[in-house]
Amino acid sequence: MRAVRLLGWTLGSLVGATALLIAGFFLAAWAGSSIPRNAGWSETETGIPIMVESNGVHTGIVMPIATPVKDWRETIPFAAEPLPDGRRATHISVGWGDREVYRTVATWGDLKPGTALRIATRGGPAVMRVARYYRPSGGPNHRWIILREAEYARLVAAVEAGLPPIADPKNRVSLTSFDPQARIYDSTGHYTPFYSCNQWVADALAEAGIEIGLWSPLAGGVMKWIPQGAAQP
Repeated sequence: MRAVRLLGWTLGSLVGATALLIAGFFLAAWAGSSIPRNAGWSETETGIPIMVESNGVHTGIVMPIATPVKDWRETIPFAAEPLPDGRRATHISVGWGDREVYRTVATWGDLKPGTALRIATRGGPAVMRVARYYRPSGGPNHRWIILREAEYARLVAAVEAGLPPIADPKNRVSLTSFDPQARIYDSTGHYTPFYSCNQWVADALAEAGIEIGLWSPLAGGVMKWIPQGAAQP
């Protein structure tokens, strides 16, 4: 009986410690995402519209395929391919994250316990996910921001830094994934719980000069800085 009580005490302690760690992470994420970078930034009335999107877990950056500042077809030829319905895409969506997750985890049910444990402890190699849209509409989880050309140029540079250099972009190899409508490319950096897909997005927006939280590992920490209700450009 003594051994059983000891085992029960040990398991209870582990569960309690785990709960405290999880609660501490969420509290730290809330606090870190509430500390502003680029405080006082204001959106321009005319310029280049981009969108910050979220599915509740991941965030991404949506940018026009071609502007005077950047033509993404030169860097990611996939952007020039017609959509399944034959239309030409007008925007690309860019996200960053764990290679295995972006390639195999379509729903929570696809997340293996071993994968979840690895992500929560040591992370893994990173990839960039690129999808395409035709005239995307705004909404609560798809929020427009208008950038000045210089701000957009800095955002472009931050996103491009996530792609390893290659002599000819046409030779950039995409990886297989569960989503046939997107492309997955090897990326720079290493995903960890402390440097997540959302932190990558926050850092790219910060490079552009947009006001955003200091440490935003969760989607909500990014989206709370992006105003809702902006009209579609």
